[in-house]
Amino acid sequence: MDKQTLPLTASVQAWTGGSHFRNLTVNLPALAPGEALATVDLATVCGSDIHTISGRRTGPHPSILGHEAVGRIVSLGVGGAQDFHGRELQPGDRVIWSVTVACGRCDRCRAGVTAKCVDLLKTGHEPLDGDWGLSGGYASHIHLRQGITVVSVPDKVSDAAAAPVACATATVMAVMEAAGPLTGKRVLISGAGMLGIVACAVATHRGASAVHVRDINPDRLALAWEFGATDAAAPNTDRPGLAVDIAVDLSGAAKAVESAFASLDIAGRMVLAGSVSPGPAVSLDPERMVRSLLSVTGVHNYEPKHLQEAMDFVHETRESYQWDALVEEPRALAELPLLMQPPTGRSLRKSVIPTLGTTRRTS
Repeated sequence: MDKQTLPLTASVQAWTGGSHFRNLTVNLPALAPGEALATVDLATVCGSDIHTISGRRTGPHPSILGHEAVGRIVSLGVGGAQDFHGRELQPGDRVIWSVTVACGRCDRCRAGVTAKCVDLLKTGHEPLDGDWGLSGGYASHIHLRQGITVVSVPDKVSDAAAAPVACATATVMAVMEAAGPLTGKRVLISGAGMLGIVACAVATHRGASAVHVRDINPDRLALAWEFGATDAAAPNTDRPGLAVDIAVDLSGAAKAVESAFASLDIAGRMVLAGSVSPGPAVSLDPERMVRSLLSVTGVHNYEPKHLQEAMDFVHETRESYQWDALVEEPRALAELPLLMQPPTGRSLRKSVIPTLGTTRRTS
């Protein structure tokens, strides 16, 4: 699609505060050098957006939420744009994009911590009337600004598998890097939501000797078995003496964090990634940390390489795991307000398509 055939406006579901949305038409932006415009073919509903709607986290409004999406390039700024591997993007290319947009110049960016850029922008978190209004996935189009990471989607990876890669799967890649080598390790994963199920598959794929999963939801525990768990149970069923080398908390629950810490064996490592909203403090025994050589680290968001690693992982394991099955059949964009509730059963993500009045699954 060339510039002459592009529409002049985008259709969006703008969040206006509380549980309220409004269908709006907004002008498409002029593209600066290095930027691109993409259609949104499918967007999944991440739990953090549900937290925003419920008031558990703050966000500017009106704004276009949504940061897990897949789409196609329709227009490019002067000089074009590139994907993660440096390949020149072309109209029609199928892509996903990162949650964060970094300046690339500040001290943090130069130190390789672009997820905490001093001038950080975030996909689906920017005000509609700001410099990057068309920033979210709950829209017919998205403006891919310079500084965003774009990853090409292989033909054999479906939209339903690709969209969550942009947040959940890429975040898990950052978490597992912080956890260190997994071969032969005993791993505990607290929380079997989308991140926990992905983490289960990654730990298994990377050679963990045991993968223990803890969650209060029996449907999610059943999913964990299908994605590589060697043990999946409710938290209160932990047998005395459970010892692991790596504990990963993706639940954000204080009791789960304390239980995971208690399970660490000598030289164990705990990675916290689920505590992304205010909650009660937890108690960690510093003497035990010292005498048992324990370490605790936090992970928030991810770096560009993790987005590519996540796409590669989903592509490589597409025959081993039913990634599509984790995403519900998409609904029309106009139905988005009805989808802002936690998924139930075996579903881990709800999804929308940008064409109003349609319920056809994209592929």
